[in-house]
Amino acid sequence: MKIAFLAPAGAMHRFNGSFGKSLHYAPLTLTTLAALIPESLNAEAKIYDETIEKIPLDLEADIIVMTSITGTSQRCYAYADYFRQRGITVVLGGVHPSLMPEEASQHADVVMVGFAEQTFPQMLLDFKNGRLKRMYIQDKEFNLDNKVIPRRDLLQKDKYITTATVEVVRGCSLPCTFCAYPTAFGRKIYKRPIKEVLSEIEMFSEKIILFPDVNLIADREYAMRLFKEMKSLNKYWMGLVTSSVGIDENMIKTFADSGCKGLLIGFESITQESQSYINKGINKVADYAELMKKLHDYGILVQGCFAFGSDEEDTSVFERTVEAVVKAKIDLPRYSILTPFPKTQFYAQLEAENRIFEKNWAMYDVEHCVFTPKKMTVEELEKGTAWAWRETYSMKNIFKRLAPFTHSPWISLPLNIAYRKYADKYEHFTREVMCNNSDIPLIFEK
Repeated sequence: MKIAFLAPAGAMHRFNGSFGKSLHYAPLTLTTLAALIPESLNAEAKIYDETIEKIPLDLEADIIVMTSITGTSQRCYAYADYFRQRGITVVLGGVHPSLMPEEASQHADVVMVGFAEQTFPQMLLDFKNGRLKRMYIQDKEFNLDNKVIPRRDLLQKDKYITTATVEVVRGCSLPCTFCAYPTAFGRKIYKRPIKEVLSEIEMFSEKIILFPDVNLIADREYAMRLFKEMKSLNKYWMGLVTSSVGIDENMIKTFADSGCKGLLIGFESITQESQSYINKGINKVADYAELMKKLHDYGILVQGCFAFGSDEEDTSVFERTVEAVVKAKIDLPRYSILTPFPKTQFYAQLEAENRIFEKNWAMYDVEHCVFTPKKMTVEELEKGTAWAWRETYSMKNIFKRLAPFTHSPWISLPLNIAYRKYADKYEHFTREVMCNNSDIPLIFEK
């Protein structure tokens, strides 16, 4: 049996888009699924990641498995329609199919809903035995015990900044109205046994480990135990947390002692009113500068993420945000536009107010506006976001933010240069570019 795993990408993140190698780390979804293939199938597996390479239209496979978020769903559907016309069975899974299973089923033979560790092997066995079902739904008894080791051998390692990505904790219980993750998968927190995490980390020869989990401190006690034990491994690491990491300085110290070199934090906005608008009260804007100083004092870099477009923001927000980012010396700022993903509370709110004007999912990449803002126009929001990117990543402001270059410049400088290139290309990705899938032809017209 030949199985092809595909990760289609939106235009901005495609191999010929605006993201270079230094902004790409190895994904875990497809390598994990590949490790779940039952040995009895004696299957040949290949992975095609469109962030690093073109997906060949002439690939040979008995079954194709694709992972999709909302922003890539239209491209996934285009590939699915094409390969199904070639007579290949297509399976769709991921965040968007879990949110919109009926929509996804119009383009696939099988839809995987929720996490697929338990259902994926059974689906493959059903395929072999001719008993394939249209939909497979996550078991309620799901857990992360005895998690398989991802098939990293299937990746083109030279195309990523690192393949040393490790999952620790899955899920987030925060009530943010815009987040698709808990809407798709629920708010339960799943934790891997610490011994299993440490054992996987010990397999790597790489010095730096990346934890791509949405919230490493979803269970603070677990996080403290894990990173106290990780200290003995003598590794560096980076991961995602919330701004509440600063509540307890002992946690920051534990992180630093265990080798933490960088954290991604969703600051979202420089105004507390906007935090209330998206129901992210965990963020205390008045504490941002102090938090940055604490993290820098421990040698920890910060990628700070901000989302423009709240009903509480007018056009002054762009200049004020850049000024605050530079003053707080956020090492790697990232800007996006609030996006109402389907089935979320934010989507329901805007839909009820008749403010969502864009229905093509390709535009739901968090860098384009798909709804009518309250205190500015759509054009002002998009132009302001583009300006914030360019201004923040001007050489002048890069040096202001990173000076005096005492916090791992070997990490921060290359990443800033990469984002500077991203900022330069930002406005190239118009709606026409984002929604164009003409490179994936249909064999027969519908």
